[in-house]
Amino acid sequence: MKSLPPFDPHSGDVNVVIETPKGHRAKYHYEEQKDLYLPKSLLPEGMVFPFDFGFIPGTLGEDGDPLDILVLIDEPAAQGSLVATRLLAVIEAEQTEDGETKRNDRLIGVASVSRHYRSVQSLEQLNPNLLEEIEHFFISYSELSGKKFRPLSRAGADRALKLIESARHPK
Repeated sequence: MKSLPPFDPHSGDVNVVIETPKGHRAKYHYEEQKDLYLPKSLLPEGMVFPFDFGFIPGTLGEDGDPLDILVLIDEPAAQGSLVATRLLAVIEAEQTEDGETKRNDRLIGVASVSRHYRSVQSLEQLNPNLLEEIEHFFISYSELSGKKFRPLSRAGADRALKLIESARHPK
């Protein structure tokens, strides 16, 4: 997937590869060397991913993985699908593991095919309760694997775009 760019050259949408579909308990991670999705962890009974969770190809975050993005979508996309996504926001955060703290921002976007979220064009249009629930999900999810996720701030699509641009790795 290294050859897949972060943005679709025709629409300008962000290319997102779905690793873990909405409603799933199992967190998957794409293993590039094997070209497979491998189970990484299992959430407790009753806890599921609130939306599709994936990565932006052609990027590399401070944590050494492609940038993460949560995609607001009406129905779960299939694992491994490429979902054209409009950027909305970023939860700027840091994550601590084994005493080492790194940035691990969570981008948020809307699937271009979404009917339910199609009118949401900015961070300000997202329900603040939904953002709190998303942050709480990532705090709880990280805690389960012995990590501490600490939201620092929220920012709109412009900041999210800058993060993607700075995380693009050379071809």
